Amino acid sequence: MKIGIVCYPTFGGSGVVATELGLELSKRDHEIHFITYSQPVRLDLLGSKVYYHQVNVPEYPLFLYQPYELALSSKLVDMVKLHDIELLHVHYAIPHAYAAYMAQQMLLDEGISIPIVTTLHGTDITLVGSHPFYKPAVTFSINKSNAVTSVSESLKQDTLRLFDIKNQIDVVPNFIDINKYQAEYTECKRHMMAEPKERIITHISNFRPVKRINEVVEIFNKIQQQIPAKLMMVGDGPERLMAETMVAEMGIDDKVIFFGKSNEIDKILCFSDLFLLPSEAESFGLAALEAMASGVPVVSTNAGGISEVNAHGVSGLLSNIGDVNDMVNNALSILKDERVLAKYKVNASNEAKKFNIFSIVEKYEAIYKRVLNC
Repeated sequence: MKIGIVCYPTFGGSGVVATELGLELSKRDHEIHFITYSQPVRLDLLGSKVYYHQVNVPEYPLFLYQPYELALSSKLVDMVKLHDIELLHVHYAIPHAYAAYMAQQMLLDEGISIPIVTTLHGTDITLVGSHPFYKPAVTFSINKSNAVTSVSESLKQDTLRLFDIKNQIDVVPNFIDINKYQAEYTECKRHMMAEPKERIITHISNFRPVKRINEVVEIFNKIQQQIPAKLMMVGDGPERLMAETMVAEMGIDDKVIFFGKSNEIDKILCFSDLFLLPSEAESFGLAALEAMASGVPVVSTNAGGISEVNAHGVSGLLSNIGDVNDMVNNALSILKDERVLAKYKVNASNEAKKFNIFSIVEKYEAIYKRVLNC
Protein backbone atom coordinates (compact mmCIF):
# COMPACT_ATOMS: atom_id res chain seq x y z
CA MET A 1 0.00 0.00 0.00
CA LYS A 2 1.00 3.63 -0.54
CA ILE A 3 0.04 5.50 2.62
CA GLY A 4 0.11 9.21 3.38
CA ILE A 5 0.62 10.04 7.07
CA VAL A 6 -0.27 13.47 8.45
CA CYS A 7 0.84 14.34 11.98
CA TYR A 8 2.37 17.00 14.19
CA PRO A 9 6.16 16.62 13.77
CA THR A 10 6.91 17.25 17.45
CA PHE A 11 8.09 15.46 20.59
CA GLY A 12 4.46 14.91 21.65
CA GLY A 13 3.00 11.41 21.83
CA SER A 14 0.94 11.66 18.64
CA GLY A 15 3.95 12.66 16.54
CA VAL A 16 6.09 9.90 18.01
CA VAL A 17 3.42 7.24 17.44
CA ALA A 18 2.71 8.38 13.88
CA THR A 19 6.40 8.34 13.00
CA GLU A 20 7.09 4.94 14.56
CA LEU A 21 4.00 3.54 12.85
CA GLY A 22 5.15 4.79 9.46
CA LEU A 23 8.64 3.37 9.89
CA GLU A 24 7.30 -0.04 10.90
CA LEU A 25 4.86 -0.05 7.98
CA SER A 26 7.75 0.67 5.62
CA LYS A 27 9.54 -2.42 6.95
CA ARG A 28 6.46 -4.37 5.87
CA ASP A 29 6.95 -3.19 2.30
CA HIS A 30 4.40 -0.35 2.40
CA GLU A 31 5.36 2.98 0.83
CA ILE A 32 5.04 5.77 3.40
CA HIS A 33 4.70 9.50 2.72
CA PHE A 34 4.90 11.85 5.72
CA ILE A 35 3.14 15.12 4.90
CA THR A 36 3.57 17.90 7.47
CA TYR A 37 5.19 21.30 8.04
CA SER A 38 8.58 19.99 9.20
CA GLN A 39 10.36 16.64 9.38
CA PRO A 40 9.12 14.60 12.37
CA VAL A 41 11.66 14.54 15.19
CA ARG A 42 12.03 10.77 15.19
CA LEU A 43 12.06 10.42 11.43
CA ASP A 44 15.74 9.68 10.81
CA LEU A 45 15.22 7.08 8.11
CA LEU A 46 14.42 8.33 4.64
CA GLY A 47 14.77 5.94 1.73
CA SER A 48 13.04 3.99 -1.00
CA LYS A 49 9.99 3.32 1.20
CA VAL A 50 9.88 6.43 3.41
CA TYR A 51 9.39 9.96 2.11
CA TYR A 52 8.84 13.37 3.67
CA HIS A 53 6.93 16.19 1.96
CA GLN A 54 6.97 19.62 3.57
CA VAL A 55 3.84 21.75 3.74
CA ASN A 56 4.75 25.37 3.08
CA VAL A 57 2.38 28.14 4.10
CA PRO A 58 2.92 31.29 1.98
CA GLU A 59 2.84 34.59 3.82
CA TYR A 60 -0.14 36.71 2.78
CA PRO A 61 -0.54 40.15 4.41
CA LEU A 62 -4.30 39.74 3.96
CA PHE A 63 -4.40 37.09 6.70
CA LEU A 64 -3.82 37.78 10.38
CA TYR A 65 -3.18 34.02 10.78
CA GLN A 66 -1.80 32.04 7.84
CA PRO A 67 -4.22 29.32 6.59
CA TYR A 68 -2.35 26.08 7.35
CA GLU A 69 -5.43 23.90 6.72
CA LEU A 70 -5.74 25.31 3.20
CA ALA A 71 -2.05 24.74 2.47
CA LEU A 72 -2.23 21.21 3.88
CA SER A 73 -5.31 20.30 1.82
CA SER A 74 -3.66 21.52 -1.37
CA LYS A 75 -0.43 19.66 -0.55
CA LEU A 76 -2.36 16.44 0.09
CA VAL A 77 -4.08 16.73 -3.28
CA ASP A 78 -0.77 17.25 -5.05
CA MET A 79 1.00 14.39 -3.25
CA VAL A 80 -1.82 11.91 -3.78
CA LYS A 81 -1.77 12.63 -7.52
CA LEU A 82 2.02 12.71 -7.82
CA HIS A 83 2.76 9.52 -5.85
CA ASP A 84 -0.49 7.56 -6.37
CA ILE A 85 -1.11 7.49 -2.62
CA GLU A 86 -3.96 5.09 -1.87
CA LEU A 87 -4.91 6.06 1.69
CA LEU A 88 -4.49 8.95 4.13
CA HIS A 89 -3.89 8.24 7.82
CA VAL A 90 -4.24 11.47 9.76
CA HIS A 91 -3.41 11.93 13.43
CA TYR A 92 -5.67 14.47 15.19
CA ALA A 93 -9.19 15.39 14.14
CA ILE A 94 -8.40 19.06 13.66
CA PRO A 95 -6.85 20.38 11.65
CA HIS A 96 -5.68 17.17 9.98
CA ALA A 97 -8.90 15.20 9.45
CA TYR A 98 -10.64 18.41 8.45
CA ALA A 99 -7.94 19.22 5.87
CA ALA A 100 -7.91 15.62 4.63
CA TYR A 101 -11.66 15.71 4.01
CA MET A 102 -11.28 18.86 1.91
CA ALA A 103 -8.52 17.14 -0.08
CA GLN A 104 -10.70 14.07 -0.48
CA GLN A 105 -13.51 16.15 -1.97
CA MET A 106 -11.16 17.99 -4.34
CA LEU A 107 -9.78 14.67 -5.54
CA LEU A 108 -13.26 13.26 -6.07
CA ASP A 109 -13.90 16.08 -8.54
CA GLU A 110 -11.00 14.65 -10.55
CA GLY A 111 -12.29 11.08 -10.31
CA ILE A 112 -9.84 10.01 -7.57
CA SER A 113 -11.23 8.29 -4.49
CA ILE A 114 -9.06 8.08 -1.39
CA PRO A 115 -10.18 6.92 2.07
CA ILE A 116 -9.26 8.67 5.32
CA VAL A 117 -8.31 6.94 8.57
CA THR A 118 -8.39 9.34 11.54
CA THR A 119 -6.63 8.56 14.81
CA LEU A 120 -7.76 10.49 17.89
CA HIS A 121 -4.97 11.12 20.39
CA GLY A 122 -6.60 13.14 23.14
CA THR A 123 -5.96 16.87 23.01
CA ASP A 124 -8.03 17.16 19.85
CA ILE A 125 -10.96 15.77 21.85
CA THR A 126 -10.60 16.65 25.53
CA LEU A 127 -9.12 20.15 25.22
CA VAL A 128 -9.46 21.67 21.75
CA GLY A 129 -12.34 19.69 20.34
CA SER A 130 -14.71 20.16 23.25
CA HIS A 131 -14.54 23.96 22.90
CA PRO A 132 -17.88 25.19 21.47
CA PHE A 133 -16.04 27.07 18.73
CA TYR A 134 -14.45 23.89 17.32
CA LYS A 135 -17.07 21.30 18.22
CA PRO A 136 -18.98 21.32 14.89
CA ALA A 137 -15.74 20.95 12.89
CA VAL A 138 -14.49 18.08 15.06
CA THR A 139 -17.82 16.26 14.90
CA PHE A 140 -17.97 16.70 11.12
CA SER A 141 -14.37 15.52 10.62
CA ILE A 142 -14.83 12.37 12.69
CA ASN A 143 -18.12 11.44 11.08
CA LYS A 144 -16.77 12.00 7.56
CA SER A 145 -13.69 9.80 8.10
CA ASN A 146 -13.80 6.34 6.53
CA ALA A 147 -12.39 4.84 9.71
CA VAL A 148 -11.72 6.25 13.17
CA THR A 149 -9.43 4.93 15.88
CA SER A 150 -8.71 6.11 19.42
CA VAL A 151 -5.63 5.28 21.47
CA SER A 152 -7.60 4.12 24.51
CA GLU A 153 -11.05 3.03 25.58
CA SER A 154 -11.17 6.05 27.88
CA LEU A 155 -10.64 8.42 24.95
CA LYS A 156 -13.27 6.60 22.91
CA GLN A 157 -15.83 7.08 25.67
CA ASP A 158 -14.87 10.76 26.04
CA THR A 159 -15.39 11.23 22.31
CA LEU A 160 -18.81 9.59 22.34
CA ARG A 161 -19.80 11.66 25.38
CA LEU A 162 -18.64 15.02 24.02
CA PHE A 163 -19.71 14.70 20.38
CA ASP A 164 -22.60 13.40 18.32
CA ILE A 165 -20.65 10.61 16.66
CA LYS A 166 -22.31 8.35 14.10
CA ASN A 167 -19.10 6.63 13.02
CA GLN A 168 -17.60 3.46 14.49
CA ILE A 169 -14.53 4.05 16.68
CA ASP A 170 -11.96 1.26 16.96
CA VAL A 171 -9.63 1.26 19.95
CA VAL A 172 -6.05 0.74 18.78
CA PRO A 173 -3.66 1.50 21.65
CA ASN A 174 -0.36 3.29 21.33
CA PHE A 175 2.68 1.07 21.08
CA ILE A 176 6.45 0.83 21.37
CA ASP A 177 9.17 -1.23 19.80
CA ILE A 178 10.07 -3.50 22.70
CA ASN A 179 13.36 -4.50 21.08
CA LYS A 180 14.63 -0.93 21.33
CA TYR A 181 14.28 -1.04 25.11
CA GLN A 182 15.87 -4.44 25.65
CA ALA A 183 19.41 -3.41 24.69
CA GLU A 184 22.05 -3.08 27.37
CA TYR A 185 23.75 0.27 26.94
CA THR A 186 27.37 0.27 28.04
CA GLU A 187 27.09 4.03 28.63
CA CYS A 188 24.32 3.43 31.16
CA LYS A 189 26.42 4.04 34.24
CA ARG A 190 24.49 5.22 37.25
CA HIS A 191 27.44 6.86 38.92
CA MET A 192 27.31 9.56 36.23
CA MET A 193 23.97 10.73 37.63
CA ALA A 194 23.73 9.64 41.24
CA GLU A 195 25.50 8.17 44.22
CA PRO A 196 25.18 4.38 44.69
CA LYS A 197 22.52 4.70 47.42
CA GLU A 198 20.45 7.34 45.63
CA ARG A 199 17.23 6.41 43.81
CA ILE A 200 16.75 8.01 40.41
CA ILE A 201 13.28 9.34 39.62
CA THR A 202 12.32 10.53 36.14
CA HIS A 203 9.59 12.64 34.57
CA ILE A 204 9.21 13.06 30.79
CA SER A 205 6.63 15.36 29.18
CA ASN A 206 5.98 18.52 27.19
CA PHE A 207 5.77 20.50 30.45
CA ARG A 208 2.23 21.77 29.82
CA PRO A 209 -0.08 22.66 32.76
CA VAL A 210 -2.05 19.43 32.26
CA LYS A 211 1.07 17.49 33.32
CA ARG A 212 1.01 19.20 36.75
CA ILE A 213 4.74 19.81 36.73
CA ASN A 214 4.58 21.57 40.09
CA GLU A 215 3.40 18.30 41.65
CA VAL A 216 6.31 16.40 40.11
CA VAL A 217 8.63 18.72 42.03
CA GLU A 218 6.53 18.57 45.22
CA ILE A 219 6.38 14.78 45.17
CA PHE A 220 10.10 14.45 44.60
CA ASN A 221 10.90 16.94 47.35
CA LYS A 222 8.92 14.88 49.86
CA ILE A 223 10.55 11.67 48.64
CA GLN A 224 14.10 13.00 48.92
CA GLN A 225 13.40 14.11 52.48
CA GLN A 226 13.01 10.43 53.42
CA ILE A 227 15.43 8.62 51.09
CA PRO A 228 18.46 9.74 49.03
CA ALA A 229 17.20 10.53 45.54
CA LYS A 230 17.76 12.44 42.29
CA LEU A 231 15.15 13.76 39.85
CA MET A 232 15.63 13.81 36.07
CA MET A 233 13.28 16.17 34.23
CA VAL A 234 13.16 15.46 30.49
CA GLY A 235 11.34 17.73 28.05
CA ASP A 236 10.50 21.38 27.64
CA GLY A 237 7.47 23.63 27.64
CA PRO A 238 5.65 26.50 29.34
CA GLU A 239 5.95 25.08 32.87
CA ARG A 240 9.70 24.50 32.84
CA LEU A 241 10.67 27.92 34.21
CA MET A 242 8.17 27.52 37.04
CA ALA A 243 9.66 24.12 37.88
CA GLU A 244 13.20 25.47 37.86
CA THR A 245 12.12 28.30 40.17
CA MET A 246 10.47 25.83 42.58
CA VAL A 247 13.60 23.69 42.65
CA ALA A 248 15.75 26.72 43.45
CA GLU A 249 13.39 27.95 46.19
CA MET A 250 13.35 24.49 47.79
CA GLY A 251 17.14 24.38 47.75
CA ILE A 252 17.32 21.11 45.86
CA ASP A 253 19.19 22.35 42.76
CA ASP A 254 21.88 19.74 43.29
CA LYS A 255 19.30 16.95 43.22
CA VAL A 256 17.37 17.87 40.05
CA ILE A 257 18.64 17.74 36.46
CA PHE A 258 16.73 19.44 33.60
CA PHE A 259 17.68 17.71 30.34
CA GLY A 260 15.40 19.60 27.94
CA LYS A 261 14.20 17.81 24.81
CA SER A 262 15.94 14.56 23.93
CA ASN A 263 15.87 11.87 21.26
CA GLU A 264 17.54 9.43 23.65
CA ILE A 265 14.64 8.66 25.97
CA ASP A 266 15.51 4.96 26.11
CA LYS A 267 19.05 5.74 27.25
CA ILE A 268 17.86 8.21 29.88
CA LEU A 269 15.34 5.71 31.26
CA CYS A 270 18.02 3.08 31.75
CA PHE A 271 19.21 5.12 34.75
CA SER A 272 15.80 5.29 36.40
CA ASP A 273 14.22 3.54 39.35
CA LEU A 274 10.79 5.22 39.18
CA PHE A 275 8.73 7.25 36.72
CA LEU A 276 6.41 10.01 37.95
CA LEU A 277 3.30 11.04 35.98
CA PRO A 278 0.81 13.10 38.06
CA SER A 279 -1.17 14.33 35.01
CA GLU A 280 -4.74 15.56 35.29
CA ALA A 281 -5.51 14.20 31.81
CA GLU A 282 -3.88 11.50 29.69
CA SER A 283 -5.55 9.86 26.72
CA PHE A 284 -3.03 7.01 26.93
CA GLY A 285 0.26 7.73 28.70
CA LEU A 286 2.94 6.89 26.14
CA ALA A 287 5.74 8.22 28.35
CA ALA A 288 4.65 5.80 31.08
CA LEU A 289 4.71 2.92 28.60
CA GLU A 290 8.22 3.85 27.46
CA ALA A 291 9.33 3.83 31.08
CA MET A 292 7.75 0.43 31.68
CA ALA A 293 9.47 -0.98 28.60
CA SER A 294 12.76 0.05 30.20
CA GLY A 295 11.83 -1.80 33.37
CA VAL A 296 10.88 1.35 35.28
CA PRO A 297 7.80 1.16 37.54
CA VAL A 298 5.32 4.03 37.31
CA VAL A 299 3.61 6.11 39.99
CA SER A 300 0.83 8.03 38.26
CA THR A 301 -2.68 9.36 38.53
CA ASN A 302 -5.62 7.31 37.34
CA ALA A 303 -6.57 9.97 34.79
CA GLY A 304 -8.00 8.96 31.42
CA GLY A 305 -6.26 6.05 29.76
CA ILE A 306 -3.30 5.77 32.15
CA SER A 307 -4.96 2.96 34.09
CA GLU A 308 -5.17 0.98 30.82
CA VAL A 309 -1.37 1.12 30.64
CA ASN A 310 -0.10 1.27 34.23
CA ALA A 311 -1.59 -1.78 35.96
CA HIS A 312 -2.14 -0.88 39.63
CA GLY A 313 -0.10 -3.09 41.93
CA VAL A 314 1.69 -4.69 38.97
CA SER A 315 3.66 -2.22 36.86
CA GLY A 316 3.22 0.59 39.37
CA LEU A 317 0.66 2.36 41.51
CA LEU A 318 -2.23 4.76 40.80
CA SER A 319 -3.53 7.74 42.79
CA ASN A 320 -6.35 10.23 42.42
CA ILE A 321 -5.55 13.47 40.61
CA GLY A 322 -3.94 15.98 42.96
CA ASP A 323 -3.32 13.50 45.80
CA VAL A 324 0.35 14.36 46.26
CA ASN A 325 0.74 12.61 49.61
CA ASP A 326 -0.66 9.35 48.24
CA MET A 327 1.76 9.48 45.31
CA VAL A 328 4.61 10.11 47.73
CA ASN A 329 3.59 7.12 49.84
CA ASN A 330 3.23 4.96 46.72
CA ALA A 331 6.67 5.97 45.51
CA LEU A 332 8.28 5.24 48.86
CA SER A 333 6.55 1.85 49.10
CA ILE A 334 8.30 0.87 45.87
CA LEU A 335 11.66 2.55 46.41
CA LYS A 336 12.44 1.72 50.02
CA ASP A 337 12.70 -2.06 49.60
CA GLU A 338 15.15 -3.52 47.08
CA ARG A 339 13.09 -6.69 46.64
CA VAL A 340 9.86 -4.76 46.05
CA LEU A 341 11.57 -2.48 43.56
CA ALA A 342 13.08 -5.43 41.70
CA LYS A 343 9.66 -7.10 41.45
CA TYR A 344 8.00 -3.96 40.09
CA LYS A 345 10.77 -3.52 37.52
CA VAL A 346 10.23 -7.02 36.14
CA ASN A 347 6.45 -6.58 36.14
CA ALA A 348 6.69 -3.22 34.37
CA SER A 349 8.77 -4.73 31.58
CA ASN A 350 6.35 -7.65 31.19
CA GLU A 351 3.27 -5.37 31.08
CA ALA A 352 4.87 -3.24 28.38
CA LYS A 353 5.15 -6.27 26.10
CA LYS A 354 1.38 -6.21 25.69
CA PHE A 355 1.84 -3.03 23.65
CA ASN A 356 4.56 -4.27 21.32
CA ILE A 357 4.54 -2.51 17.95
CA PHE A 358 4.29 -5.69 15.89
CA SER A 359 0.85 -6.73 17.11
CA ILE A 360 -0.54 -3.19 17.11
CA VAL A 361 0.57 -2.40 13.55
CA GLU A 362 -1.31 -5.47 12.35
CA LYS A 363 -4.50 -3.88 13.67
CA TYR A 364 -3.86 -0.76 11.61
CA GLU A 365 -3.14 -2.87 8.51
CA ALA A 366 -6.49 -4.63 8.98
CA ILE A 367 -8.26 -1.26 9.15
CA TYR A 368 -6.44 -0.04 6.01
CA LYS A 369 -7.56 -3.14 4.12
CA ARG A 370 -11.11 -2.68 5.35
CA VAL A 371 -11.43 0.89 4.06
CA LEU A 372 -9.73 -0.03 0.80
CA ASN A 373 -12.12 -2.98 0.43
CA CYS A 374 -9.17 -5.34 0.05
